This record gives sequence, C-alpha cells and structure tokens, in this order.
Amino acid sequence: MLLRALTLLLTLFALPVFALETTARAAMVIDYDTGIVLLAKNEDEPLPPASMSKLMTLNMVFEALEDGRLTLDEELPVSERAMSYGGSTMFLNTRDRVSVEDLIRGVIVLSGNDACVVLAEALAGSEEEFARRMTERAQELGMLNSTFANSNGWPDDNQRMSARDLVFLARRLIKEFPQYYPYFAETEFGFDERAPQNRFNRNPLLALNIGADGLKTGHTIEAGYGLVGSAIRDGRRVVMMITGMESEAARESEAERLINWAFREFTQRTLFNAGTRLAEAEVWLGTAPNVGLTLQEDVSLLLPFQQLNNISAQVRYTGPIAVQDGARSQITMGDELAVLEVSVPDFGDYSFPLVAMESVQPAGFVARFGVAFNQLKTQILSAL
Repeated sequence: MLLRALTLLLTLFALPVFALETTARAAMVIDYDTGIVLLAKNEDEPLPPASMSKLMTLNMVFEALEDGRLTLDEELPVSERAMSYGGSTMFLNTRDRVSVEDLIRGVIVLSGNDACVVLAEALAGSEEEFARRMTERAQELGMLNSTFANSNGWPDDNQRMSARDLVFLARRLIKEFPQYYPYFAETEFGFDERAPQNRFNRNPLLALNIGADGLKTGHTIEAGYGLVGSAIRDGRRVVMMITGMESEAARESEAERLINWAFREFTQRTLFNAGTRLAEAEVWLGTAPNVGLTLQEDVSLLLPFQQLNNISAQVRYTGPIAVQDGARSQITMGDELAVLEVSVPDFGDYSFPLVAMESVQPAGFVARFGVAFNQLKTQILSAL
C-alpha cells in the first residue's frame, strides 16, 4: 500500500490587499462563524477594560435569567452603594425599584455604573462577592487574562481583561443569548425621563450604517478609549475589539476602519461541493478498478482575497484500496477512504474526509486468480 496524492486545480481570482496595522494599544478582529483571527495585537495582555467589563456582568445576568434566578420583570431595590457611583449612571436613588429589563438596558445603552451594582447585589449579596464570582466564571470559560474587582469597570488595579477575552465574551453573548442580544442595538433608552440628554447609546458604530448591532464602549484615563463591536453583512458577522485610543473620534474611526477591512479583505467561498466527483482511488481486487471520491458536505472557507490564487488542494489516501482487507468485506458507498487537504498560504491548512461515491464488490475467483498470476509474473520478471 502506498500513500497516494492527487492535486486538484482551484480556479479562483485574487485581488490586492495590504497588511493592516492599528494604532490601538491592543486589538483583535475575528470572523464570528469560524472563530478565525483576522487581526491581533497584544491580544493576551491584561489591560484595564473600563466599561467594556460590563459585558461580563451582563453574561452573569443572562445566565441567571436562563436558570431562573432572575426574571426580566422582577423589580430590584437600589442600595446606597449603587446610588453613590459616579460616572455614567441611570441616576438611580434608594427610593427606586427597577425591573431587571430596565437595568439591562441601563447597563447597555446608558453604561450605568449604578445599574451594574443593583444587579450584582441582587445576584451575590454584595458587589465584592459578585466580582469574585465574575473572576471565577471567567476562569471556567477559559478567559484566563480576566480578573474583576467590581461589576462596572470602575478603575482598580485588579480589574483587567485582555482583547482575546473580550472578543471571546462578545462572541459568547451573541451565540448563547440571542434572545437578549437585540438590547445591544438600541440607540436610546430614556429611563423614567431622567437626564434626557443622557439617553443615547455610546456605541458610535450603531449610527454609521455599516451593519453594526453591538456591543459596548469603555473609557477611563488609565484605559483610554475602547470598544467591543460587532457587525453583520450579507449573513457574515465579524467581532472586534480595540482599546487605548486617544479620543472618542479616534475610537470611532479605527473601529469603523477595522470592520470595513474585515468585510472587504476576506470572503467566504465554497471551494468544493458535496456530491461532486473530486477524484478516483485505485481499487485492489474489486469489481471495478477505481472508486469515485466525494465530500459529504460542501467545503466553504473564509479566505483572504490576496491568497485566492495561491490555494492548493490534494487528495490523499493509502492505496490501492483493497476491497477485502480484514477491516471490510467490500467498499460501501459512504465509506471514508481518503482526505481532502486544502492549504491557504499564511492562513491555515484544512482537512476534510472523502467518501466512496459507489459500492464496489469483491472480484470473483477468476479475476482474483488473474490478479495474483500477474503479480507473480511481475515478481519473477523483476528477479531475472
């Protein structure tokens, strides 16, 4: 048996693309469906996340809603501690009882520091205990560069998250909680008509008509200006994060640039269709000399435009494939016989199983005798 390789021709066309750099202190852009990293800079460095850490608070709240510990219409009291927070708030006071849904909208749209504390105290009894649980849950989820000292991103040396962790968390919120994700696209929320000038969502991407529908901004003097964002176009979604920008304008401009780049410079392409006869494998001692090979599912990959004409593909199998080899008594349609290997330079290598397109029965006695005779004849002649 020999390892066989068949090279397939891919007819794709390339467009020029440039290598992208960013002025952000840390950044990450991924393709949502595949998780492929399109851009990364200091992605594992724990940095002050400012209000972007509110995404972890929301994750905890959404989990509590899912397991019944909270309900959207449940009304929660406001403590002195919650009311005392400055910065971005819902302007809550201790006379208020606020529904969980309004608090969620207050966290997302108004970036309410007070709303975060109300939710934290309801779930854990105190903000300190809630922060401890946030850190513990982050570790369980694999967010190894995240630690929390509070529920809202208030400056603290122990409040840290990495770009990778924030992008992972954003992707999780979109995927695991689709029933709550539409809150992130709300452009304004006028809670009880308090401070009407403060009712607008701080996410600048929502107004740019670029497909953006989330997630959260952040800013402190220590952290600079940051944003975790997501956008969808033609059914394809990207998730991105930047931090350490010098101004609101710089944050908006860079976030928009990265999102547009991710959509324009990468494309989802179907390279091979299921059911297409991609190759044939040689058969040993069967009623047919070859068996067709095909895919059970389409091969669709996210690809950089600059590499579309450099993609290579090979079919690999150990052959000829014996119809009777101890493991099988015949080749049955659907049997996995080979592997399709696709290589995209500077991007990745992929493998997909190939299956038999038809069944092949063992050859009869006369045919097997003829094969054995010819093999013996070849060995004798090669020995002379």
